[in-house]
Amino acid sequence: MDLLAIAAHPDDAELTCGGTLARAARQGHRVAILDLVAGESGTSGSAAIRQREAARAAAALGVRFRGNAGLRDAHLHNTDETRRTVVEWIRHYRPRTVILPFPIGRHPDHRIASELARDACYLAGLARYDANGRPHRPFKILYALAYREDPVKPTFVVDISATFARKMKAIHCYTSQFDGAKQAGEIFPTGQHLYELIETQSAHYGSLIRARFGEPFFTQETVEVQDVVELGVQSM
Repeated sequence: MDLLAIAAHPDDAELTCGGTLARAARQGHRVAILDLVAGESGTSGSAAIRQREAARAAAALGVRFRGNAGLRDAHLHNTDETRRTVVEWIRHYRPRTVILPFPIGRHPDHRIASELARDACYLAGLARYDANGRPHRPFKILYALAYREDPVKPTFVVDISATFARKMKAIHCYTSQFDGAKQAGEIFPTGQHLYELIETQSAHYGSLIRARFGEPFFTQETVEVQDVVELGVQSM
Protein backbone atom coordinates (compact mmCIF):
# COMPACT_ATOMS: atom_id res chain seq x y z
CA MET A 1 0.00 0.00 0.00
CA ASP A 2 0.99 3.60 -0.55
CA LEU A 3 -1.32 4.87 2.19
CA LEU A 4 -2.90 3.11 5.16
CA ALA A 5 -5.32 4.71 7.62
CA ILE A 6 -5.46 2.91 10.97
CA ALA A 7 -8.51 3.79 13.06
CA ALA A 8 -10.19 2.45 16.15
CA HIS A 9 -13.74 1.98 14.83
CA PRO A 10 -15.44 1.61 11.48
CA ASP A 11 -16.40 5.21 10.47
CA ASP A 12 -13.44 6.89 12.25
CA ALA A 13 -11.31 7.05 9.11
CA GLU A 14 -14.19 8.45 7.07
CA LEU A 15 -14.81 11.20 9.61
CA THR A 16 -11.19 12.27 10.08
CA CYS A 17 -9.47 11.66 6.74
CA GLY A 18 -12.03 10.31 4.28
CA GLY A 19 -11.50 13.11 1.80
CA THR A 20 -7.74 12.57 1.85
CA LEU A 21 -8.14 8.84 1.30
CA ALA A 22 -10.50 9.46 -1.62
CA ARG A 23 -8.08 12.00 -3.10
CA ALA A 24 -5.15 9.59 -2.82
CA ALA A 25 -7.19 6.83 -4.47
CA ARG A 26 -8.13 9.18 -7.33
CA GLN A 27 -4.46 10.02 -7.75
CA GLY A 28 -3.77 6.34 -8.39
CA HIS A 29 -2.29 5.43 -5.02
CA ARG A 30 -3.00 2.09 -3.38
CA VAL A 31 -5.04 2.96 -0.31
CA ALA A 32 -6.25 0.81 2.59
CA ILE A 33 -8.11 1.20 5.87
CA LEU A 34 -7.51 -0.93 8.96
CA ASP A 35 -10.19 -0.77 11.65
CA LEU A 36 -8.93 -2.12 14.96
CA VAL A 37 -12.36 -3.08 16.39
CA ALA A 38 -15.74 -3.99 14.94
CA GLY A 39 -17.80 -1.53 17.02
CA GLU A 40 -19.66 -4.26 18.87
CA SER A 41 -19.89 -2.19 22.07
CA GLY A 42 -21.48 0.82 20.41
CA THR A 43 -24.89 2.01 21.55
CA SER A 44 -26.32 1.80 18.04
CA GLY A 45 -26.10 -0.90 15.39
CA SER A 46 -24.06 -4.08 15.71
CA ALA A 47 -20.73 -5.46 14.54
CA ALA A 48 -22.39 -7.12 11.54
CA ILE A 49 -24.27 -3.97 10.53
CA ARG A 50 -21.19 -1.80 10.89
CA GLN A 51 -19.14 -4.25 8.83
CA ARG A 52 -21.60 -3.90 5.96
CA GLU A 53 -21.63 -0.12 6.35
CA ALA A 54 -17.82 -0.04 6.37
CA ALA A 55 -17.64 -2.00 3.12
CA ARG A 56 -20.06 0.39 1.42
CA ALA A 57 -18.18 3.41 2.78
CA ALA A 58 -14.83 2.15 1.49
CA ALA A 59 -16.36 1.67 -1.94
CA ALA A 60 -17.73 5.21 -1.83
CA LEU A 61 -14.24 6.53 -1.14
CA GLY A 62 -12.71 4.41 -3.87
CA VAL A 63 -10.69 2.46 -1.28
CA ARG A 64 -10.36 -1.15 -2.42
CA PHE A 65 -8.73 -2.67 0.65
CA ARG A 66 -10.18 -2.70 4.17
CA GLY A 67 -9.34 -4.97 7.08
CA ASN A 68 -10.41 -5.40 10.69
CA ALA A 69 -7.93 -6.42 13.37
CA GLY A 70 -10.65 -8.01 15.52
CA LEU A 71 -9.61 -6.34 18.79
CA ARG A 72 -12.17 -5.64 21.54
CA ASP A 73 -14.30 -2.54 21.21
CA ALA A 74 -14.21 -0.35 24.35
CA HIS A 75 -11.52 -2.67 25.73
CA LEU A 76 -8.65 -1.62 23.50
CA HIS A 77 -5.22 -1.83 25.17
CA ASN A 78 -1.63 -1.46 24.06
CA THR A 79 -0.25 -4.86 25.01
CA ASP A 80 2.20 -7.40 23.59
CA GLU A 81 -0.72 -9.31 22.11
CA THR A 82 -2.45 -6.35 20.46
CA ARG A 83 0.85 -4.93 19.17
CA ARG A 84 1.66 -8.25 17.54
CA THR A 85 -1.74 -8.29 15.84
CA VAL A 86 -1.29 -4.79 14.41
CA VAL A 87 2.33 -5.52 13.42
CA GLU A 88 1.12 -8.42 11.29
CA TRP A 89 -1.41 -6.18 9.53
CA ILE A 90 1.26 -3.55 8.86
CA ARG A 91 3.57 -6.21 7.46
CA HIS A 92 0.69 -7.45 5.32
CA TYR A 93 -0.17 -4.03 3.84
CA ARG A 94 3.43 -2.68 3.85
CA PRO A 95 2.39 1.00 3.60
CA ARG A 96 4.75 3.88 2.93
CA THR A 97 2.54 6.39 4.76
CA VAL A 98 0.23 5.72 7.71
CA ILE A 99 -2.52 7.99 9.04
CA LEU A 100 -3.27 7.56 12.75
CA PRO A 101 -5.76 9.10 15.16
CA PHE A 102 -4.48 12.08 17.12
CA PRO A 103 -2.96 10.88 20.44
CA ILE A 104 -5.38 12.99 22.54
CA GLY A 105 -9.12 12.38 22.54
CA ARG A 106 -12.14 11.88 24.76
CA HIS A 107 -12.79 8.34 23.52
CA PRO A 108 -10.31 5.94 25.16
CA ASP A 109 -10.20 3.72 22.07
CA HIS A 110 -9.08 6.67 19.93
CA ARG A 111 -6.19 7.52 22.25
CA ILE A 112 -5.11 3.90 22.67
CA ALA A 113 -5.41 3.23 18.92
CA SER A 114 -2.96 6.04 18.22
CA GLU A 115 -0.38 4.80 20.70
CA LEU A 116 -0.85 1.14 19.80
CA ALA A 117 -0.58 1.70 16.06
CA ARG A 118 2.42 4.02 16.41
CA ASP A 119 4.29 1.39 18.46
CA ALA A 120 3.32 -1.32 15.98
CA CYS A 121 4.66 0.77 13.08
CA TYR A 122 8.06 0.77 14.74
CA LEU A 123 8.05 -2.86 15.86
CA ALA A 124 6.97 -4.05 12.42
CA GLY A 125 10.40 -3.07 11.14
CA LEU A 126 12.37 -5.20 13.59
CA ALA A 127 13.73 -8.28 11.81
CA ARG A 128 13.64 -10.39 14.98
CA TYR A 129 10.23 -9.30 16.24
CA ASP A 130 8.17 -12.47 16.67
CA ALA A 131 5.23 -11.83 14.37
CA ASN A 132 4.18 -13.18 10.99
CA GLY A 133 5.29 -11.39 7.85
CA ARG A 134 8.45 -9.82 6.50
CA PRO A 135 9.78 -6.81 8.42
CA HIS A 136 8.47 -3.47 7.20
CA ARG A 137 8.50 -0.02 8.80
CA PRO A 138 6.38 2.78 7.30
CA PHE A 139 8.32 5.83 6.17
CA LYS A 140 5.84 8.48 7.31
CA ILE A 141 3.29 8.75 10.11
CA LEU A 142 0.58 11.41 9.95
CA TYR A 143 -1.89 12.23 12.70
CA ALA A 144 -5.41 13.22 11.68
CA LEU A 145 -6.13 16.49 13.45
CA ALA A 146 -9.81 16.92 12.57
CA TYR A 147 -12.29 18.25 15.15
CA ARG A 148 -9.64 19.19 17.73
CA GLU A 149 -10.63 21.70 20.39
CA ASP A 150 -7.13 22.08 21.83
CA PRO A 151 -4.94 24.72 20.11
CA VAL A 152 -2.85 22.41 17.93
CA LYS A 153 -1.91 24.10 14.67
CA PRO A 154 -1.99 21.72 11.68
CA THR A 155 1.35 20.93 10.08
CA PHE A 156 -0.53 20.96 6.79
CA VAL A 157 -4.05 20.77 5.38
CA VAL A 158 -5.10 18.64 2.41
CA ASP A 159 -7.46 20.27 -0.07
CA ILE A 160 -10.42 17.88 -0.31
CA SER A 161 -12.73 20.19 -2.25
CA ALA A 162 -12.85 17.74 -5.17
CA THR A 163 -13.49 14.70 -2.94
CA PHE A 164 -15.68 16.20 -0.21
CA ALA A 165 -18.80 14.73 -1.82
CA ARG A 166 -17.18 11.28 -1.68
CA LYS A 167 -16.32 11.80 1.98
CA MET A 168 -19.93 12.69 2.77
CA LYS A 169 -21.26 9.80 0.71
CA ALA A 170 -19.08 7.44 2.74
CA ILE A 171 -20.21 8.96 6.05
CA HIS A 172 -23.85 8.65 4.96
CA CYS A 173 -23.27 4.89 4.62
CA TYR A 174 -23.23 4.64 8.43
CA THR A 175 -26.94 5.08 8.91
CA SER A 176 -26.89 3.05 12.13
CA GLN A 177 -24.51 5.57 13.68
CA PHE A 178 -25.25 8.97 12.17
CA ASP A 179 -28.85 9.30 11.01
CA GLY A 180 -30.33 11.96 13.27
CA ALA A 181 -27.04 12.37 15.17
CA LYS A 182 -25.63 15.70 16.34
CA GLN A 183 -22.26 14.43 17.56
CA ALA A 184 -19.88 11.54 16.93
CA GLY A 185 -16.48 10.47 18.19
CA GLU A 186 -14.46 13.61 18.81
CA ILE A 187 -17.14 15.86 17.25
CA PHE A 188 -18.96 17.76 19.96
CA PRO A 189 -22.54 18.96 19.35
CA THR A 190 -23.29 22.56 18.36
CA GLY A 191 -27.00 22.14 17.67
CA GLN A 192 -26.39 21.40 14.00
CA HIS A 193 -27.10 18.03 12.46
CA LEU A 194 -23.91 15.97 12.29
CA TYR A 195 -23.69 16.14 8.51
CA GLU A 196 -23.97 19.94 8.59
CA LEU A 197 -21.40 20.10 11.38
CA ILE A 198 -18.91 18.05 9.34
CA GLU A 199 -19.37 20.43 6.42
CA THR A 200 -18.82 23.43 8.69
CA GLN A 201 -15.66 21.95 10.17
CA SER A 202 -14.30 20.92 6.76
CA ALA A 203 -14.97 24.40 5.40
CA HIS A 204 -13.01 25.88 8.31
CA TYR A 205 -9.99 23.70 7.61
CA GLY A 206 -10.27 24.51 3.93
CA SER A 207 -10.28 28.22 4.68
CA LEU A 208 -6.85 27.87 6.30
CA ILE A 209 -5.41 27.04 2.87
CA ARG A 210 -7.82 29.25 0.88
CA ALA A 211 -9.80 26.22 -0.33
CA ARG A 212 -13.47 25.20 -0.04
CA PHE A 213 -12.90 22.11 2.10
CA GLY A 214 -9.87 20.66 3.85
CA GLU A 215 -8.61 18.01 6.30
CA PRO A 216 -5.84 18.90 8.79
CA PHE A 217 -2.86 16.75 9.74
CA PHE A 218 -0.02 16.93 12.26
CA THR A 219 3.48 15.48 12.12
CA GLN A 220 6.01 15.30 14.93
CA GLU A 221 8.85 15.99 12.50
CA THR A 222 9.40 19.15 10.47
CA VAL A 223 8.09 19.07 6.91
CA GLU A 224 10.71 19.58 4.20
CA VAL A 225 10.18 22.12 1.40
CA GLN A 226 12.09 21.68 -1.87
CA ASP A 227 11.15 24.94 -3.59
CA VAL A 228 10.08 28.00 -1.60
CA VAL A 229 9.02 29.75 -4.81
CA GLU A 230 6.29 27.15 -5.37
CA LEU A 231 4.78 27.31 -1.88
CA GLY A 232 1.01 27.56 -1.80
CA VAL A 233 -1.44 29.57 0.36
CA GLN A 234 -1.31 33.33 -0.12
CA SER A 235 0.18 35.23 2.82
CA MET A 236 -1.53 38.61 2.36
